[in-house]
Amino acid sequence: MKVTNLTWLVLLLLCCLYQLVLLPISCNANQIDYLNKLIESRRSSNPPRAEPWSTGTELDGANHHYSPVYVGPQDSLMEADKIDALPGQPQGVDFNQYAGYVTVDPKAGRYLFYYFVESPQNSSTKPLVLWLNGGPGCSSLGYGAMEELGPFRVNSDGKTLFRNEYAWNNAANVIFLESPAGVGFSYSKTSADYTNTGDKSTAEDSYTFLVNWLERFPQYKTRDFFLTGESYAGHYVPQLASTILSKNENTNQTVINLKGIAIGNAWIDDNTGNKGFYDYFWTHAINSDETNAGINKYCNFADSDQSSTCSQYISQGSQETGNIDIYNIYAPLCKSSAAKSASAASVKDFDPCSDGYVKSYLNLAEVQTALHAKPTDWSACSGIGWTDSPTTILPTIQQLIASGMSVWIYSGDTDGRVPVTSSRYSINTLKLSVETAWRPWYTSDEVGGYVVGYKGLTFVTVRGSGHTVPSYQPERALTMISSFVQGNLPPSS
Repeated sequence: MKVTNLTWLVLLLLCCLYQLVLLPISCNANQIDYLNKLIESRRSSNPPRAEPWSTGTELDGANHHYSPVYVGPQDSLMEADKIDALPGQPQGVDFNQYAGYVTVDPKAGRYLFYYFVESPQNSSTKPLVLWLNGGPGCSSLGYGAMEELGPFRVNSDGKTLFRNEYAWNNAANVIFLESPAGVGFSYSKTSADYTNTGDKSTAEDSYTFLVNWLERFPQYKTRDFFLTGESYAGHYVPQLASTILSKNENTNQTVINLKGIAIGNAWIDDNTGNKGFYDYFWTHAINSDETNAGINKYCNFADSDQSSTCSQYISQGSQETGNIDIYNIYAPLCKSSAAKSASAASVKDFDPCSDGYVKSYLNLAEVQTALHAKPTDWSACSGIGWTDSPTTILPTIQQLIASGMSVWIYSGDTDGRVPVTSSRYSINTLKLSVETAWRPWYTSDEVGGYVVGYKGLTFVTVRGSGHTVPSYQPERALTMISSFVQGNLPPSS
């Protein structure tokens, strides 16, 4: 007997029902739910196309140049996008903020929403960083900007903000892009765009966004540029980087000065990702010896269809796990009675109920007005149809390594969904030689994590951090990303 998509859907619904009965919180979908949904869809009767990634860039037979993408008029739009102040922001904000829409397809009426924060110090010389969250289908504004590396976090009142002193705009000027259309405030006037999207169209639209954004902000055209992201952005970021490299060959269009990529707790290979997931649970005392042995004996992760014996052991492992936060296996769960007061909020003490605060804040009419967003029932993740997704992105990573750009993979070591074991298994398949031996790195006289330098790739762990690394360890995350954009390994002392 094969495991059907209906079986997995029932299991997911039972899990959600279990949370509703036992916990006084809503069963909100998040990046992990959407990653699970994609992985399980491979077992369905209509799985997403899984052909190897390719930019699909074709030479024009007439002039032998790459066809340029749409570039719309951008005059005065930078000034129009400037945010006077976000409702409830703290005193003393010392950097510029911008937000608005960039048209990526005027015929279809497709618009991508961005939030951009400049650095408080030396913004005119610091690099430009694009941040992407995963899913697929989850918001880089709701997660990245408001819960992780952005300049503010949302208080428990859902109406006011407090400062994140370890925001990444201390090291760079940062764009948060809600992509693809249908995610967050991004939208399309063509309803088919919501049911017919995938890896390829997401990379193409993100590239078109960048070219137009750089016309809107021309002072950044020659700036060093880095791509960063987490979770399913393990697909988004390498694919967008590959697209940029291909499109940069078109001398009739803006050449993007891409210097490197950094992907965190990144889903990059189904086979090693799934194996690492279950091995992590066993090595962290979450699953029994018997369950782990059975999964490793009867489950073939290279095959989308698994035997009934495999599914029995996987189900057994799920029952053994209990009700924990798989984002961070040692973190507390969100309980309404445990919500912190605004005066007690600290960026060093991540509130597990933050998803709810962010949703309340971004659905305030005055916040949407300040962000120049159209009135929207905003949610952190959106159910969009995903039509193509390769089972591995490792060949694309190899291409980027060969191009000579900086490639970093980092991993919060308490994440259970895309754990450090999955990242290490994936990297090991590349068979890269070690150039800098495994060693600890430091922040504030404490071990921040561990780093190993391979030929063409750097692997970094962040100690005590879950799936969304900057949420749980903001100071260590800032040390890491500062080293990345400066072209250095994290400090050895």
